[in-house]
Amino acid sequence: MEARITVITLGVDDLERSVKFYRDGLGFHTKGIIGTEFEHGAVAFFDLQSGLKLALWNRKDLAHEAKVPVAVSSPGEFTLGHNVNSIVEVDQVMEEAKRAGAVITDPAHETFWGGYSGHFQDPDGHLWEVVYNPAWEGE
Repeated sequence: MEARITVITLGVDDLERSVKFYRDGLGFHTKGIIGTEFEHGAVAFFDLQSGLKLALWNRKDLAHEAKVPVAVSSPGEFTLGHNVNSIVEVDQVMEEAKRAGAVITDPAHETFWGGYSGHFQDPDGHLWEVVYNPAWEGE
């Protein structure tokens, strides 16, 4: 298998609420909810960097498609990392997320490894890390 990811799909409890958070609150570009004509088909895609998309899909529909039971989610299972170019940018993104309705779980701060980061949760509890890593400058 080639190490390539093209879509990150998040299961959400309220598709319209989550679309509003990412589109209106964080400014992610989307054509909106599509696939409503299909049972279990409503989904929203957001353009991220070149070749990568974020998909939001109702948790129950995602579980149906994957043939797994709907389970209680845990925000500590993984994070979505958003790397930025400066400490100031971390603070700006964290404030933008807060205004959009995110729950700030870990306010931005200097890290033990020499960077600067903070964490927030979207309306469904998905955990994002906003981070500046000086070791990645110029990469």
